[in-house]
Amino acid sequence: MSLLYVLAQASVAVVSPADPASAPAAQAAVTSYPPAFFAAQNPGTALDMLGRIPGFSLDNGSNVRGFEGAAGNALIDGQRPSSKSDSIDQVLQRIPAGKVERIDIIRGGAPGIDMQGKTVIANVIVRKGGGARALLAVSNYTLSNGREFAGLRGEASGALGDRTWEVAARTGAGPDDGASRGGRGAVLYADGRPPKLSRLDSEGQDLNGSIAGAGETPLAGGRLRLNGRVYREKYKNAETDTILSPSLEVQRFGFSQKNTDTELGGRFTRDLNAVTSLETVALRTTRRRDTESLSNIAGSASDFANHRESSEAILRGVIKRRFGERLSLEAGAEAADNRLDSRTSFTVDGTAQSLPAANVQVEEKRSELFLKATWRPGAQWTVDAALRYESSDISSAGDVVLAKSLAFAKPRLTVSWTPVPATQLRARIEREVGQLDFNDFVASSNLTSSLGVTAGNPNLNPAQDWAGEVAVEQQLWKGASVVLTAKHLQITDVVDRGPVFAADGTVFDRPANIGDGRRESLILSYTLPFDPLGWKGALLKGEIVRRWSEVRDPTTGQMRPISFLHPSDWSVNFSQDLPARNLNLGVDLYGGFSQRAYRFNSIETLKLRTYVKPYAEWKPRPGLRLRVELPLVTAPNTRLRDTFEVFPGPRGGSARPDVSDRAFPFPRGVYFLLRKDFG
Repeated sequence: MSLLYVLAQASVAVVSPADPASAPAAQAAVTSYPPAFFAAQNPGTALDMLGRIPGFSLDNGSNVRGFEGAAGNALIDGQRPSSKSDSIDQVLQRIPAGKVERIDIIRGGAPGIDMQGKTVIANVIVRKGGGARALLAVSNYTLSNGREFAGLRGEASGALGDRTWEVAARTGAGPDDGASRGGRGAVLYADGRPPKLSRLDSEGQDLNGSIAGAGETPLAGGRLRLNGRVYREKYKNAETDTILSPSLEVQRFGFSQKNTDTELGGRFTRDLNAVTSLETVALRTTRRRDTESLSNIAGSASDFANHRESSEAILRGVIKRRFGERLSLEAGAEAADNRLDSRTSFTVDGTAQSLPAANVQVEEKRSELFLKATWRPGAQWTVDAALRYESSDISSAGDVVLAKSLAFAKPRLTVSWTPVPATQLRARIEREVGQLDFNDFVASSNLTSSLGVTAGNPNLNPAQDWAGEVAVEQQLWKGASVVLTAKHLQITDVVDRGPVFAADGTVFDRPANIGDGRRESLILSYTLPFDPLGWKGALLKGEIVRRWSEVRDPTTGQMRPISFLHPSDWSVNFSQDLPARNLNLGVDLYGGFSQRAYRFNSIETLKLRTYVKPYAEWKPRPGLRLRVELPLVTAPNTRLRDTFEVFPGPRGGSARPDVSDRAFPFPRGVYFLLRKDFG
């Protein structure tokens, strides 16, 4: 599924300014935003409300193994959701705005709150009790090329005394915006041959659906919450390349992927006494994935197929204790067992090809101990500290037989200082250890591109870094803030790309540890409501990110940027609230990006142009809203461009590369969402 489709289908937070008289006091360790702060906007969900808060941007967390490292930056009643596959934005969408008692923004840390390595956390406090609530939403995305994609979403929640329940289901289809008709391709040969020019006609579609449910009940003096989820997805892409010169030729490609995910989890919490509490989490997830990539070029047919099954089981326990209003401690342990069974085949004209790490079974047993403390020595200072120690045993069978053990200590210290009410400075130093991605352990392919087949590498080590971060947040006027953040990472065992040789001598690209590196970033984010300046109902939010990185290339020996990083990203979001007309108008502007990926014999440069998305949301009466978006109003000027520099051998020699350039225009489209709330 493409980035643009995700943006189009998401229930985007509609932001508008509030009555400045209702704004909370500026900058404190914990700043509370009551419903009155959002009254002018008339938000539909807790997610809409978070989009209005100055100085806060929602982070859904990371899709990594384990529970501790996957956290986002939002809590519900002081706790993380006990689900990993159900992202925090989806959970927040299911909380009606009318059930939100307040939202606390914790900057730097606060006793009793696990900051999970973040410097800013949102804690959504939900009202207790209330009757049953439900919603039904239908959507449709119509493209200018005649394709249409519908979606349906239904949710319900309620309480039976001390017991609560919720259920949600959704299904829908969407286009792959990286595929379209009328694309253009060109191959420029280094040896002076006439260029190959082609027309690219592709079509991609993603169909997915999920059902999730949760229930909570008193048990043994505490509360037990159980949750489950099933998710299914089918993606397919077909492309026909018509070579126009130097001679007419037709090439065909196909790619398909099917996923089935399940999750079953539970959380038990209990107060042991007035200042001590216990929390345990148990979680099991599974994924079944089938991938196939086909090509037919000049009568030669290639077929890549991969079947993989993976699972994760997690058990986690935490004891929390408060020592007055200024100090809190927590200690805990987490254990996880991850398994992967992957089987791959690759044939050319019916003949099996040798492929490194084609069939592997991988298991990782991982454990972690942690101790965390939050201390407020004075009204202006907050100190948040943690020490975690993780160990893991990794084994692989099949084509790659290995066994190894890893262990890392991970200290963290965050300090925040509020010298004056409108200004806060935050600093963090931490040793971070990345989690290994099981997708890197096995082979993959998309024969449509010039990359061909990528081998797997079960012998990867996780990247480690010392991270330093400094942020300053300045409140300008009521509801307005500017945050400037600088980060530096000194990295060991950078995970990037490197060559590997098959048994027959064929060279493949694969993930690899390529040495030490560094990465820096500078982030400016701002929230500017214009009510105090006389422009009622106008709000401007945005973010500008600039990144630098450096690592030594394993092929050329020269320093270069780390693969797949965007040198820069930016966005500007403007909204105008018209409460007298029950209308909100807005426009989102997303800056184009560029990224490079370095392989032993090629360099891929992917670019997306800047695009604009205007929208309007009308609320004719309480509980009913209609939203209209133009996700790609700048089309067809908005294009995705993929350029490959392919060398005859390893990069770094005197040989010049062939250059393959592919560009796809995006069709215009209109997206409608009609939502009805009940209760």
